[in-house]
Amino acid sequence: MALNKNHSEGGGVIVNNTESIMSYDHVELTFNDMKNVPEAFKGTKKGTVYLTPYRVIFLSKGKDAMQSFMMPFYLMKDCEIKQPVFGANYIKGTVKAEAGGGWEGSASYKLTFTAGGAIEFGQRMLQVASQEFYPGPPMMDGAMGYVQPPPPPYPGPMEPPVSGPDVPSTPAAEAKAAEAAASAYYNPGNPHNVYMPTSQPPPPPYYPPEDKKTQ
Repeated sequence: MALNKNHSEGGGVIVNNTESIMSYDHVELTFNDMKNVPEAFKGTKKGTVYLTPYRVIFLSKGKDAMQSFMMPFYLMKDCEIKQPVFGANYIKGTVKAEAGGGWEGSASYKLTFTAGGAIEFGQRMLQVASQEFYPGPPMMDGAMGYVQPPPPPYPGPMEPPVSGPDVPSTPAAEAKAAEAAASAYYNPGNPHNVYMPTSQPPPPPYYPPEDKKTQ
């Protein structure tokens, strides 16, 4: 879990480009059960909470010492959705610090959704977190994102398919297939399609031995 690692100077949240986001405003964040509570963890934080496939990010509003707070799923435990008779619904749990995260130890947290959304956010968070068994992507500069590797190059002419038992292969048919494959057109902009030429006529039909006897 990291402190003040996921916000920009302009007050925006920083996430990787591949992360889809679900967010709720009017959320309050509080901490307890900490030893030697750092100044940034004291009091009630007000802001927006974001859910991604790998973590929860809280972004404070105003000049709070805690501008952003990130909790990856693999460091969270004992998460619960609470619906008190009086007061707004909230999500609670515990989170551990990670190396280089700006704080040490562990803490209990409470996310109170003063304008609603705790149940929807909490259920979705538990669903996504149950699918994660490994750390999320590394933290990155907000101007950067994951770059999807280009598709592999076209491997070249494909060998003619193996003939079935009803249509045995002949040298003439194999030569035609090799010629057509060699002249195939590959479009780098659409790597999943290979365009075959249609100007050349198909090979002559094959006649089984029984048909030849009747000719």
